[in-house]
Amino acid sequence: MDIGIVLQCNPPAARVVELTRQAEQWGFSHAWTFDSHLLWEEPYVVHSAMLAATRNIVVGPMVTNPATRDWTVTASVYATLNEMYGNRTVCGIGRGDSAVRVTNGKPVTVAELREAVGVISGLANGREVEYKGSMLRFPWNPKSRTPVWVAAYGPKVLALAGEVADGFILQLADLSIAEWSIAAVRKAAADAGRNPDDISICVAAPAYITDGSAEQQAHAYDQCRWFGGMVGNHVAEIVARYGDQGAAVPEDLTEYIKGRQDYDYNEHGRAGNTHTQFVPDTIVDRFCIIGTVEQHVAKLEQLKALGVDQFAIYLQHDAQDEVLATYGQKIIPAIRDHVAAKS
Repeated sequence: MDIGIVLQCNPPAARVVELTRQAEQWGFSHAWTFDSHLLWEEPYVVHSAMLAATRNIVVGPMVTNPATRDWTVTASVYATLNEMYGNRTVCGIGRGDSAVRVTNGKPVTVAELREAVGVISGLANGREVEYKGSMLRFPWNPKSRTPVWVAAYGPKVLALAGEVADGFILQLADLSIAEWSIAAVRKAAADAGRNPDDISICVAAPAYITDGSAEQQAHAYDQCRWFGGMVGNHVAEIVARYGDQGAAVPEDLTEYIKGRQDYDYNEHGRAGNTHTQFVPDTIVDRFCIIGTVEQHVAKLEQLKALGVDQFAIYLQHDAQDEVLATYGQKIIPAIRDHVAAKS
């Protein structure tokens, strides 16, 4: 299993670049960033510096959307970065949340997301695509390669991920929901005539190291509670569409948002978010990975058994350097497949 990190583009950008450099040294495979151009700095500018400071780590947004940029512009960014730094980009994409809601917009439709994935994937991978009635391609980098991974919670976008994406991103680490979601993506892939094993599976959530004491556990819950609020934004939309009963969406994903009220995007993705008090400790514990090193390893092994290829750590808390170092020194070596020099 690969381990990645997810960063916000808070100034100074040099800190984001430095965390990426450290992550590569500790053996992390991916460095993702939020993409919300009003709440944080423009990610693609920072991505160029992240790639320039590293040699191997893969960089991309978790996640961009089809609404805030022309799709050909998005694809051109990846093809350009690939020409400059080698094929080390990945495009995480969804229907849109904070980047569009802060400007009073709304997420794109599933059909628009499907079309955007086709255009971005085609252009960023050296292919010709049809766009607004014309056939287009990038003649200046036919060797560009960027996988497109779709972030999803609800049934229709899970199906889309299985049908057209290179990878699937689930932004929570609950085992039962991960099992349900991965099964839905794989079924959609098989139904579309694809090999389900060709789709990369990424689970992303905060991770926080404790010594196992009740005091540290409580502090970790408070540092990561914001994540349940962020997930709740997406769940609320799913409940509005499908209801909170029935097989379309598991009850584990919908029950906790009944106490959700208004959400302030000015505090989006921030530890100490005052609009996430409705999120109980049990949800924080299930959606994140919190506890001792041994507990982290155990949950990662369970995710790996479900078919997860990458766990990406949201580092929006007060222990960024500690989590990077502990994962690099103790957890990544523990979950790595060991290969002998001589057999």
